[in-house]
Amino acid sequence: MVETIPAEFQTLDERFSGCDGDFVVERLHTGARKSEGPAYFPAGRYLVWSDIPNDRLLRWDETTGAVGVFRHASGYANGNTVDRQGRLVTCEQGNRRVTRTEHDGTLTVLADRYDGRRLNSPNDVVVRADGTIWFTDPIYGIAGDYEGHRAESELGGDCYVFRLDPATGDLRVVADDFCRPNGLAFSPDERRLYIADTRQEPSHIRVFDVTADGRLHGGDIFATCNAGRFDGVRVDAAGRVWAAAWDGVHCFATDGTLLGKLLLPEPAANLTFGGPKLNHLFITAGASVYTLRVTFNGAHYPQPAPA
Repeated sequence: MVETIPAEFQTLDERFSGCDGDFVVERLHTGARKSEGPAYFPAGRYLVWSDIPNDRLLRWDETTGAVGVFRHASGYANGNTVDRQGRLVTCEQGNRRVTRTEHDGTLTVLADRYDGRRLNSPNDVVVRADGTIWFTDPIYGIAGDYEGHRAESELGGDCYVFRLDPATGDLRVVADDFCRPNGLAFSPDERRLYIADTRQEPSHIRVFDVTADGRLHGGDIFATCNAGRFDGVRVDAAGRVWAAAWDGVHCFATDGTLLGKLLLPEPAANLTFGGPKLNHLFITAGASVYTLRVTFNGAHYPQPAPA
């Protein structure tokens, strides 16, 4: 039987008044050491997420409610996303690489080195309509053995944000002035990119303009965290930014105003929208995964141009 808790939306600005949903939040699973990186597959109606210290990916089946192991070992997987072809793209902290799970289950290594040097420990990832893959690369997976393998940084300790063109293999740094870059998400038109810098004081989210040739400009602080630290970030269809924090999920207007929160009993790590209407919100938090249907929808991103 699925455990439920009362849904607690906290309104801080009148613009948040239409954001609510189910009266209860369902806890789909608990017992992980550290839940992260939820990714929803609409074709199969299932959710995949990471249990980082246990070195495994877990899977929840929406049709049966069953939870099982999707992959073990997982390379201490952290962030996950689904590309426009329905394939899983994963940040493997332990293996210090970004991989893609093909439709036949085989793994393709998309990136593991920059200028001949190993990446630190890729953390979170998003895919743009042009097929490019954007990911953050802090040092969490090499800082110790809890969620990776202790090692020296081959990038001199620098923590970059990368853009990868999987068609050509071109890997470039798009941002190099972060302390610990973490969650990231595009605006609905993909012209802005929001990136959390978890270990700054205070923890904050920055916003960049994305140029036509895939470069970033700007980088002003968009919002600061008033409850611990930011982690994962997602954007809804109205352009509002939803960020995981220690007391739950925070919602920001496009001008950076904190509109409200969805409070949870465990520190939130990441979130994603799922379901046919993108109004099924999934949140990884502490040892658990939570979900509820909401009155708003995830961003509908542009589709790839015809070949």
